[in-house]
Amino acid sequence: GLVLLVWAASYIGSGNGEKEFQKTLDAMKQVHSFRVAFTSNMGIQTSEMLWEVDCNRDIVHHQMHVVQTAPTFQEIKQDEMVVSGREYERKGDGSWSQSRYASGGTAKMYCGNLGQGADNSVMPQIATMIKRGVIQKGDKKTMNGVRCREWLVTMKGGMTGLEHDTVCIGLDDHLPYEVTVDWAHSHSTFSDYNTPLQFDLPEAAVQPASATTGSN
Repeated sequence: GLVLLVWAASYIGSGNGEKEFQKTLDAMKQVHSFRVAFTSNMGIQTSEMLWEVDCNRDIVHHQMHVVQTAPTFQEIKQDEMVVSGREYERKGDGSWSQSRYASGGTAKMYCGNLGQGADNSVMPQIATMIKRGVIQKGDKKTMNGVRCREWLVTMKGGMTGLEHDTVCIGLDDHLPYEVTVDWAHSHSTFSDYNTPLQFDLPEAAVQPASATTGSN
């Protein structure tokens, strides 16, 4: 009975959180470029990932480093670029080769989801948290020079039946700057919203300049 009482009490105090998260969902509709850094440590497996997404140029840069120590040691490193739907992988010598089969999402897909107020696999699952989460107000802090407020989110899910997340939302722009997920021991930071991102593009992906450029 006590658990239900605590759950109900959390719901009673969660109205402001839902309003704040709705502002975040609306603010994310205006995002056209961003950078995400993700780490997780599940004991026998550690992961580091980076996403750099520019929707105006339809470019996604994704890096991944996963190390598994049991039952046998395995290490996976990937560095890939998706440009206008074409996927390239960086080889050991630093050059790029085009992948035969595209497996990664495109920038247009990620931002298309954001523009519709829907979740995607890279940004915080704000829409799901509004629907399924119990949201409680936390303290203010600074992330990468940005003042944000931490919100505590409890959802059904995770390995123990309940998933406890934190989301730090910018005080001025309502955008997410940090997310933690307890059962996955994961930490994500979000930055460079709507700023020009620099990419080391594969030569094959660089479109030649139009012959008519500057001829008018």
